[in-house]
Amino acid sequence: MFEKRVNDIEGASLDVLPLDALIEGDAPVVIRGFARHWPLVAAGLESPQAAMDYLLQFYNGSPLVAYIGPPEIEGQFGYNDSLTGLNFSAQRIVLNDFLQQVEKTLSQKEAPSLYIGSTTIDACLPGFRKTNDLLPQCEALTHFSPLASIWVGNRTVARAHFDTSLNIACSLVGERRFILFPPEQVANLYPGPLEPTPGGQVVSMVDFQSPDFARHPNFRAAMESALVADLSPGDVLFYPALWWHQVEARANFNVMVNYWWNQTPAFMDTPMNTLLHGMLSLRDRPEAEKQAWRALFDYYLFGDAEVPRAHLPQAAQGPLAALDNMTARRLRAKLLQKLNR
Repeated sequence: MFEKRVNDIEGASLDVLPLDALIEGDAPVVIRGFARHWPLVAAGLESPQAAMDYLLQFYNGSPLVAYIGPPEIEGQFGYNDSLTGLNFSAQRIVLNDFLQQVEKTLSQKEAPSLYIGSTTIDACLPGFRKTNDLLPQCEALTHFSPLASIWVGNRTVARAHFDTSLNIACSLVGERRFILFPPEQVANLYPGPLEPTPGGQVVSMVDFQSPDFARHPNFRAAMESALVADLSPGDVLFYPALWWHQVEARANFNVMVNYWWNQTPAFMDTPMNTLLHGMLSLRDRPEAEKQAWRALFDYYLFGDAEVPRAHLPQAAQGPLAALDNMTARRLRAKLLQKLNR
């Protein structure tokens, strides 16, 4: 169904991850075998139970959030039939109990879908990253203080969604498939409701396993742009922010570690807030007004930042000047004052 593959490089022989080249390429890339030497990979290749035991030796007992779906969802976490809720539940659990539940499903044909996702490693598995970490091989990444998270579960599907950060995903236990789409394919992926969302981000309504082209005809166009990355234990995938990606955990037990980071300063706000504010202030205006505002946005936001301020003395530039922490604070205060009218 999806014919194009993500470009890959053989990473087992690389001493340093070529982060700058990956970012400049602005496209997904698989680095084969780059994390193959991690101890968790070796444990997973031995057996699922060996991988579980390896994880537990680092666990500090802190409660985690597990997501549980009935067998009939076949691993596809998403919306319920009415789109007013979700097709799974969440519960707080300790890792020992969760892994026992996963172990019970290893031999079941119709098993519930189980995963713990986007869990900060240092908060629950202290010491794990001493020997299972990307940063020693990617010093450039340390400058961005990436958030390192772990994903653990059985056969599950995270439907296509996007992240607002750059991402490096490390497949460590089990096989994983990523199906990726460039940001401009958003309309062809039929995003679901903004609220609720399965994991904090809107997800595609299309069932990639059995697409309904009568309901989602434009998905054919998205398929032409899709890129597939099949990851074995130890493979690493880089992909840029805002690329849509469906993630399929394809073994009975799977573990992935990923690193999220942004290149922008911490004082910058998320553009998702701008999008929501745009719905409040722009979307339902007359078309002629919207086009006029588009011209202003192009001038002030999407064009060369030097152009709107080039003819003004520095003392008069205000927020047109390059942002710093103080300017950002002032802008945020002004926005809050205007929003709380």
